[in-house]
Amino acid sequence: MTGLAERVAALGEAARLSAGRADDEVVARAAKVAANASSRLAFSGDWTVVALAGATGSGKSSLFNAITGTQYAQTGVRRPTTAQTMAAVWGSEVPTALLDWLAVTRRQLIPAPKSDVTNLVLLDLPDHDSTAEAHRLQVDRLVELVDMLVWVVDPQKYADAALHESYLIPLAGHAAVMIVALNQIDRLSDEEVQRCMGDLRRLLDAEGLAASATVAVSAETGQGVPELGRRILAAVREKQTAAKRLAADISRAVAELEPQLGTSDVPELERKVGRRLTDSLVAAAGGEVVVDAVGRAWRLRGAYATGWPMLSWIAKLRADPLRRLRLGEKRAELDPAPRTSLPGAAPVQTAQVDMAVRALGEQAATGLPRGWADAVKEAARSNRALLPGRLDAAIAGTDLQFERGQSWWTVVRVLQWLLIVAVVAGLGWLAVDFLLLYLQLPALPGVTWWGFPAQTVLAVGGALAGIVLAGVCRIGVELGARRKRVRARTAIRRSVATVASTEIVAPVTAELDRYQRARDAIRKAR
Repeated sequence: MTGLAERVAALGEAARLSAGRADDEVVARAAKVAANASSRLAFSGDWTVVALAGATGSGKSSLFNAITGTQYAQTGVRRPTTAQTMAAVWGSEVPTALLDWLAVTRRQLIPAPKSDVTNLVLLDLPDHDSTAEAHRLQVDRLVELVDMLVWVVDPQKYADAALHESYLIPLAGHAAVMIVALNQIDRLSDEEVQRCMGDLRRLLDAEGLAASATVAVSAETGQGVPELGRRILAAVREKQTAAKRLAADISRAVAELEPQLGTSDVPELERKVGRRLTDSLVAAAGGEVVVDAVGRAWRLRGAYATGWPMLSWIAKLRADPLRRLRLGEKRAELDPAPRTSLPGAAPVQTAQVDMAVRALGEQAATGLPRGWADAVKEAARSNRALLPGRLDAAIAGTDLQFERGQSWWTVVRVLQWLLIVAVVAGLGWLAVDFLLLYLQLPALPGVTWWGFPAQTVLAVGGALAGIVLAGVCRIGVELGARRKRVRARTAIRRSVATVASTEIVAPVTAELDRYQRARDAIRKAR
């Protein structure tokens, strides 16, 4: 039964994975079949459980006594009925665990001299048409659990619609492990018996029960009872009755559940849908606001670092765009959840995000059965409420690499201050000359550079060189700002794409993987 055990496990897995995504009743039946089959396999496969089932007055209990050669089953003259399932056991001991699982408390061990049959449990079930609901429920439960069914009918009610529509037709897939016994033939002539058996055979064949054997018996006279006993004994000796019954149960459950899984291949997410989603999330998270702030902050800080010191201090008076957004600074290690000061998404941006999420869900659900498609779409929306916080944290944690590429600023700033020193020195020299002239004191020795007084070269040349250097650096700062914008946009997009993958794509992928595993499991169960 190794292959059967694998089928049982696969059916249980398919039912578990399909919960909430396929018809609840179909899933529940499949799960119940898997649970019952798993429990039945846990018991020794040497035992075969055969149940006698029938309507009130069919002589079922009398037939039970005739087969067992006992009077264990109670029979009556006035509306005879079986209230509680009775078990007759052929074997060296009573299979207590098996009967406990079947919830059969009335048990009798057939003495060894009575028969050479072993490992057989014969059940006498309550009447399936009993007026007591508890009796009917008991029948319905055991009909799903036993290995083989013997339906006992009488000449008056062998075509009873309640029996055929409620039990025989739904169990057509189990025809190989069912026998229909026409009882009370002692009340009919030979011609009537043949006519009834012919009608019964045609009726069963029409209902898909061609594999079910039919036997004419009389519990009163014993006619046909040995033949019925031989058929039951043959099933016991074959050792495959339980496996056949379980296999039929599984096949029936698979036939119900498999259509709920459809036949379409698992859809693959298109890259353009993912890109559109990332674009929408970047816009909603204020990604372009950050990119713009990076460019302006680079220009502002670059102007201060490389501009002419006599004028660059003005940049200090302007608010830094990145600091205003709480970005671009090294976070304290103890700050577990950094946040920005970015404005919230506008209604249009929120709508675009919703549209992108919906588009991804619909594309991922293409071709799936309705229940699974709904589950995929819901998975896409499952973390929608968390997105604003996740996106803000992602941008706050993005390494904008703002501190890189500033080393040349330091060199320029040193040069600017050296030029300022030259200007100050030149102005100081000129001031001393004017002071000596004013005091009519001898002038300092004259020094000329390139035909101009040295002090004038220092003062005027230093100022002009500083302004020219600041202008040239301004070009470098602008080029750097453009590069920083491109890199910031790439880094932010990467961070946002990670959020999209974690919060939106991952749940969808997990749902699609669940669908694939359910499909694989149902194929294995089939």
